[in-house]
Amino acid sequence: MSGKLKIAVLYESSSDNMTAALGAPVVTPRKKHKAKRPAPRKTKRVPKLAREQVLDALQKLGHEPFLYSLEGEESLLGLARCPADLIFNLTESYTGDDSKDVHVAAFLDLLEMRYTGSGPHGLHLGQDKALAKKIILYHGVRTPSFVVAEGGEFELGENLSFPVIVKPCSGGGSVGIDAGSVVHHRQEMLERARLIQDELHCPALVEQYVEGRELYVGILGNDPPVALPLVELDLSRLPEGMPHIAGREVKWATETEAYKVTRSAIVDLDEQLAARAREAGLGAYRALQLRDYARIDLRLAADGKLYVIDANPNPWLVVEAEFALAAREAGRSYTELVGEIVEVALARYS
Repeated sequence: MSGKLKIAVLYESSSDNMTAALGAPVVTPRKKHKAKRPAPRKTKRVPKLAREQVLDALQKLGHEPFLYSLEGEESLLGLARCPADLIFNLTESYTGDDSKDVHVAAFLDLLEMRYTGSGPHGLHLGQDKALAKKIILYHGVRTPSFVVAEGGEFELGENLSFPVIVKPCSGGGSVGIDAGSVVHHRQEMLERARLIQDELHCPALVEQYVEGRELYVGILGNDPPVALPLVELDLSRLPEGMPHIAGREVKWATETEAYKVTRSAIVDLDEQLAARAREAGLGAYRALQLRDYARIDLRLAADGKLYVIDANPNPWLVVEAEFALAAREAGRSYTELVGEIVEVALARYS
């Protein structure tokens, strides 16, 4: 256990604007999307933000935490004078652009400041979905077949067949993903890919749709990393005809039936299957050079095959979220989880 530390909880204030995101259209230009997380469920009170919960946990651990709001150039340059022993990095964007969390981490590296979570490389691969898939495939981790659409017409190729799911090639928080993302015909596919390119200004990732269950593998630590108990986002009660995906309706649209009937819970799988899921998560974590903590999203097909569909460095860190739920099942309180993230981050710099 480290001694008493001054810890700056670094965040970007534009990520507080959850209300705007909840009411956003189906596809929103990325720079206008300033929130990436759904409101926690099963509560009528206003929950504490991640930074407030982390701050409370650090105080309970005996550290001297303080909030540092990253709001623009002045506060960014001010990091050079920040008296922190460690930065607890909760930034998901910079000036409202969620692709620039990579640059915040790179700037911290230039300043030779110690910070929690993945570095620029891992954060970039969390954004670049196609490159991440190529890397994990190279390392022997299964992921759905795909093609990248960068304008005009394109063909699926021999490894893909309908239905496919069309989603942004970059970004996070299910931006650009909704019930219309799963398509069954060529014209639908071309229209959806064009919409993503026009509105989000990035290529479209056209991926084989895997019908099945959605599993989350939380990974904690570095040497070695540990897979936490598996969590399932139960999509079985979605309205008839709606694809079983974690799209906008499930994550953001609190007024919809889809949001109301989906829940995340610890899942009890056959131990052999659970072990394969954990190994797939760990394989992706290592291949993408993620560090400290991350969440790997999997699809479990009816034939028992597991597919990595997304990697999330620095996942949402609130007590209500899936990562904390998995840690709690493993015997870690939220405060202990925050403390362990601090410890594994510090160990990298020792």
